[in-house]
Order: sequence, then C-alpha cells, then structure tokens
Amino acid sequence: MRAEILSIGTEILFGEIVDTNAAFIASRLPGFGVDLLYVSQVGDNAARLAEVIERAWGRSEIVFATGGLGPTEDDITRETVAATLGEALYVDAAQEAHLREWFAGRGRPFVERNLKQAQLIPSARAIPNPRGTAPGWWVERDGKVFVLMPGPPAEMTYMWEHEIEPELERRADSVLVARTLKTLGLGEGLVDEMLSPLLAGTNPSIGIYARRDGVHARIAAKARTREEAWRLVAPVEVEARRILGDAIWGIDDDTLAGGIGRTLAARGLTVAVMESATGGAIADALTSDDGSSTYFLGGLVTYATAAKIALGVPADIVATHGVYSREVAEAMAHAARQRLGADLGVGLTGIAGSADLEGQPPGTMHIAVTDGARTTYHHSAFYQGRDAAKRRAVTEALSLLRGFLMGEDETQ
Repeated sequence: MRAEILSIGTEILFGEIVDTNAAFIASRLPGFGVDLLYVSQVGDNAARLAEVIERAWGRSEIVFATGGLGPTEDDITRETVAATLGEALYVDAAQEAHLREWFAGRGRPFVERNLKQAQLIPSARAIPNPRGTAPGWWVERDGKVFVLMPGPPAEMTYMWEHEIEPELERRADSVLVARTLKTLGLGEGLVDEMLSPLLAGTNPSIGIYARRDGVHARIAAKARTREEAWRLVAPVEVEARRILGDAIWGIDDDTLAGGIGRTLAARGLTVAVMESATGGAIADALTSDDGSSTYFLGGLVTYATAAKIALGVPADIVATHGVYSREVAEAMAHAARQRLGADLGVGLTGIAGSADLEGQPPGTMHIAVTDGARTTYHHSAFYQGRDAAKRRAVTEALSLLRGFLMGEDETQ
C-alpha cells in the first residue's frame, strides 16, 4: 500500500515547532507492510493546502495528515479535504453532544466556533480523541483512505496507538516485526564484525546503527502474520544475544536509565547524584520511569564551586587538583552518597561551555561512581556544542553506573 504523510501548520514552516508527528508515523508504517513514498509540510493556506491534499489523494492509496483540526479560523484541514472530495460538511449530532459534554465536565464555556470540530462528511467517520477536543477523521472512498489526526503529539500518538494501528493491523497483507538489541562498550564496526555471520540473511535482516545510548542491532522479519514473523526473528535473536553477551543492556524501547533503575530495584540498592556540568540532567534521566523513588534518593546540582564545598567536597581537594578533575568527581560521588544516605553515589564535574578552563578543552567531563568501598572513574573530552556535551555526559555517566553494577572497573 502506497502511503503519504502531510504535516499541516504554518508554525512548522516557521520553525516554531519540530515536526515529530511525521517521524513517528513513518517509524510505525513498515510494521503494517505500508510503503511510505512522500512526506510534505504545508502551512495553513487554503490554496496551497488544497494543492497538497489533491496531489496526495491522487497518487497515494492511504494519506495520513496531522494538524489543522482545531476550532480557530485558520484550522482548515476538514474544509479542504471536504472540498477536494466534493462532499458537504455537516455537524454530527453525536460529536456535538460529546463536545458539549467535554466542556461542561470541565466547567468551561462552550462557544459556537467549537462546533466545527464536530463536523464530518458522508465518507468520514469520527476517530475518538480522549486527550483533546478535536476528533480525527477516517475517510474511505474509491478504494482509498484519508486519515486526519490532531497536531498535538500527545493527542496524535494516543489516537494512533489506540485507533489507527488496530485498523491497519486488520487490513495488512503482511507485517514487519523487529527486535532491537541495544549495546554499550562496543563500536559500530566491532558489532558489525561480531554479527557478520548473521548479516547475509534478508528475512530476517540485521541493521547496525550507532545511537546516543550505544550501538543498536535491529533484527527485522516480514511475514503474513506477526506470529510467523516473530518465529523468524527468534533464532537469530538467540544467536545475536550469545555473540554480544553482556554488552546488551536493553531492547526495543528500553532506556539506559530505565534499565539501570530495574537493576537497582532488583538488588534493593539506592543511588544519589551530585552533578555540575549537566545541571540536573542525570537526576532527570534516572527519574524518567515510574517507581524511580524506590532507588533514586535525590540529586544535588552544585554548579558553583562554593556549592560543591558546602555540600561535602573538601576545599583542599579543589585547591590542589582544580574543580575539573578526577579527584573532585570522586569527592562529589562520595558526598552525594553520604549526604543523601544512598548505597551508590555518582559525581560529575566538567566543562559544558565553549571555553578552555583550567587548561582543559570544552566538553571535558570527569565522572565517578562509588559505593564507599569501590570507586570507578571515567574521563572524556568531546565537544559539539553545549547541549550535545551535556547529553553525551549524561550517557557516559549512566554507562559508568551500569558498568559499576555489572562489576566492571573502568578507570580512564
């Protein structure tokens, strides 16, 4: 099935928001045997929107559009689709009742302009949107499908997962499934070489990708049903796991912080953080999963040198070795552990900005993990801008913490 994605909204063209919706949809389509051929972005302009919609309807079998379903005057996606298909809009009584109930339940006034969100055309059915006021449309005519979804990602993704994907599943002639094995400590080339005996196959196929959280090996198989496809993946996954061993830290949607959290929880261990250059980002990562309070006791963001000293880093260590040093990182790890009463402490000090400091280049990071008896340390210097330096430092800190839990003794 040939597919096309339309992202609608002038704010996308102005760069005010990033079009994550198209990327999300594109990543999901292969699983249903849908071939994505085109992606277009267009503003809230009637003539240009009509041109893009007409072209998409003419050349694609299924079109997914996001945006332009709100109540305001510049939300014109419904009207333009209706005009392209030559169908008249009407207010659907059931949708109107739902809208009025939604506003009443929240004690908000209902203005008549909201009624446009209750509009349908004869070839469309409403797609429920429990996270917002704008229902989607599933339009089906002449052997083609047009799917309209709201622009806010939280609304769109919920609608996709609960309404669109089940419908695509029912219609799919074949499906694609994939298992992603996520590794740390191995380079992209090394993973490729290690898995080379498995790379010749085409179904399943294996792709090797370098990502922020390590190197991923994606095993994908296509079959008539999901069960058949997973049977193809299973033996290849078993062999890949045997080859990669403990380098694998997670699969699929697992996050590095989430995997660490599960390990901490399973062992009954707690962790605390004192971080400087990352500005609280390590603590943020470690609290991204539900239940993180069982293993994460707290974080200290000590950006100023005086704050480090006030919270337990000995002043003589700072004076002797400098604030950007292994010794200070280790002292921060010990201080975090002791101050917050955790089993493990993580310390990070470094240079997120673009200037050399204390004779060290931008991007320099000193990271330590300790349990009081054993301490490991990691040092790196890599700079591609402030944000990138902070993201990389978080990944390196989490990697060091994972290695510590695995019994590794990285000191460099």
